[in-house]
Amino acid sequence: MDDSLDFVEASKITLNGSLDLECGKTLKTVELVYETYGSLNSDASNAILICHALSGNHHAAGKYKGDKRPGWWDSLIGPGKAIDTNKFFVVCPNNIGGCHGSIGPSSINSETGDYFGPDFPIITVKDWVRSQAMLSDCMGIDRWHAVVGGSLGGMQALEWSRLFPKRIKKAGIIAAAPKLSAQNIAFNEVARQAIVNDPDFNEGRYLDKNTSPKQGLKLARMVGHITYLSEEAMRSKFGRELREEKLNFGFDAEFEIESYLRYQGDVFSENFDANTYLIMTKVLDYFDPASECNGELADAFKSIEAQILVVSFSTDWRFSPERSKEIVNALIEAKKNVSYLEINSPHGHDSFLFNEQDYVKGLASFLKN
Repeated sequence: MDDSLDFVEASKITLNGSLDLECGKTLKTVELVYETYGSLNSDASNAILICHALSGNHHAAGKYKGDKRPGWWDSLIGPGKAIDTNKFFVVCPNNIGGCHGSIGPSSINSETGDYFGPDFPIITVKDWVRSQAMLSDCMGIDRWHAVVGGSLGGMQALEWSRLFPKRIKKAGIIAAAPKLSAQNIAFNEVARQAIVNDPDFNEGRYLDKNTSPKQGLKLARMVGHITYLSEEAMRSKFGRELREEKLNFGFDAEFEIESYLRYQGDVFSENFDANTYLIMTKVLDYFDPASECNGELADAFKSIEAQILVVSFSTDWRFSPERSKEIVNALIEAKKNVSYLEINSPHGHDSFLFNEQDYVKGLASFLKN
């Protein structure tokens, strides 16, 4: 079976109306870039919404003409894959606050004619979900067959099931957590400090000066990337291998893992906006649905009607299986329809991006009912 999508293209839409944000501010104009795969059926009952993680975007699957790189979840989205585009109409937007075409810090503020920069408001998972609901309205999709996401995307899927219980049939919550631990917030703060203390940050107005805090963003990405990998994955891929066959007794990249992290940081700093990274990490930090219910997670889940699948990965130490089980146990206490899969995988938090056999089978089975 051919599991490849045709060449894909992004679309851009200006949503109907403004969006009131949790921070108290209002986005008067909401522009979203998104991609779609597959075909919407006559009663719009086969639509699946894909929610991206911190550094993701709308390009979830397929390839652009002239670009060999597939979308970030191409291993799971396509004909015959876990999220089967022969059966489902799949939609993936770039969230507000992003830097790949949707309205965000690197967009022009129509009221001032300048970049939003640091004036772009802090947003939350709830804000994202509400903007995605506005997109649903524009597309004529009254109810999603499923909302699926990994990591921060899984938090959006969970919030969808809470906020719009009548508009979602299933929620796939993958490699996520009910809120960040203090350790995870600490990692995010180190990343933010690396950015804001870069000499080129210019209090967030670097675009006005035609520059970018690339060194700070590079360091932020290196810190983040370490947390996405497992010790097993780093050991098997890099070990203590040297780039050369001897020690050079200096501070350049001598070990392969050092070279790899520097490369990942360099690439990321050329393609991502620093203000967006700051916002995205705050979105993660602020997510805590139980905070609305005196810390009782089960009470926060009372409105849920969707069938829920929670997936965790054995070597994920950033959002460990224990954090997924917190979600599962609270859903059980709230008497909700929930299934749970813990997948043995060597890839750490990044496991949700790989087509591990049991993971693919479990997700596909959950979606096709």
